[in-house]
Amino acid sequence: MSLIVVTYVPEGLVMASDSRQWVTVEGKTPNGKVLKVETVSSDAVVKTSLIQGQQVGISNYGQDLLNGVPMGSYIKRFIEEELLAADDVTTIPEKLVKYFRKSFPDADAGFYVAGYKKEGKASVPYVYRCHVAKNTVERRNVKPDGALAYGASWSGQTDILTSIVNPVTTNDDKGAKKVIRAPAPIIWDAMTLQDAIDFSIHAIRTTIDTMRFQARPKNVGGPIDVLVLTAEEAKWIQRKELHG
Repeated sequence: MSLIVVTYVPEGLVMASDSRQWVTVEGKTPNGKVLKVETVSSDAVVKTSLIQGQQVGISNYGQDLLNGVPMGSYIKRFIEEELLAADDVTTIPEKLVKYFRKSFPDADAGFYVAGYKKEGKASVPYVYRCHVAKNTVERRNVKPDGALAYGASWSGQTDILTSIVNPVTTNDDKGAKKVIRAPAPIIWDAMTLQDAIDFSIHAIRTTIDTMRFQARPKNVGGPIDVLVLTAEEAKWIQRKELHG
């Protein structure tokens, strides 16, 4: 499992991801009984990548191993084999889903794709969420009327973050939704880029720290990678490096 957080504010886009790879190992006892053990395979998995030529970020969540190979390796191959110089943030999401559906149509794997596209004199931000098995590509940073929207979107192991940020609801006697706890609002439109970075890190760090004390699988963890995209540049705020 993973936790991917993408925060989009007027100054730019922030993509953050954890680094834990969680796998289920199957085996058999001497009497033939099948056992399944869920365990941490790695805390060094790359889940956010930067496409240098297009200055577009990709974050992946959900199923990470396809035929035993990490998703990050397939994304590198996708960039090399499929992308053209003319591709941009608006064409990459469809290509990405199509690429994975060729070989893994049932993969429970999703992606966020984010970046800017020059339209006239303005650079317009785009944030997409895609899913392979569902064959979906949806833009997240627009309102129903087509105007730009600011906020955050997250996928993967989302229960802790959602319970903190979103209202908690239940059904009343008539089956209608009833809010039982409403957190104070976050004013996304007024959020600075630095605050967006801080929020993204806070969202993943709080999930990791909360899981530590809960009797549950610790399936979010490891270093937090943070990529920032603006109209002018794309840069890493923090990124794990290879070391000895």
